[in-house]
Amino acid sequence: MVMRFTCAVALLLSVSSVAGADTEQRKFPLALNPDFQFRKAKIYTLSLGLPATKGQKGNTPANLTKKTSSKSGSAVQEASINFERSYRMYGAVTALDQRQRFGQYFDFFWRAKRPSDLTVRFEYKQEKLRAFVQAKEQAYQNVRGTNHSGFRVVGDEYFDDGQVLAWRCLLIEHGRIVAEKRSFLWD
Repeated sequence: MVMRFTCAVALLLSVSSVAGADTEQRKFPLALNPDFQFRKAKIYTLSLGLPATKGQKGNTPANLTKKTSSKSGSAVQEASINFERSYRMYGAVTALDQRQRFGQYFDFFWRAKRPSDLTVRFEYKQEKLRAFVQAKEQAYQNVRGTNHSGFRVVGDEYFDDGQVLAWRCLLIEHGRIVAEKRSFLWD
């Protein structure tokens, strides 16, 4: 009984210290620089079913063929959405493989006018975690020109914690934020 109590207290202390470490985020000074800029952000959510269109009962392959064969602008848009889905699902044969690909994909296109060592940091808040901020980073050495960084919240992370509600992406050079792109809901 005493051993169980001791183990429980030790576990709670370790979990609270990890949670405390995650909430104390590194604060980076804001030093925006015109040499670095975000060009575009593309967000795609890959869900269990195909998106239904207005006036359509279901997206069967026959209906999709009919819809994309018309020459309207919406057909072109639907074709690009269907391509994105097939691109993200390529190679996922089993249901487990497909489940691990469901979620949200964030692609950021950015530019560096001069060679520099940069870190792209993606911070986000998920539906079930509320104000808890998580982060993913990618480091680049001596990078210049137009670049692309992709982040994803998929699989168990997506199903357990929910959709991403707010996000921001930072370009960090020598510990300073030199460019930022954020969602409307980021505070």
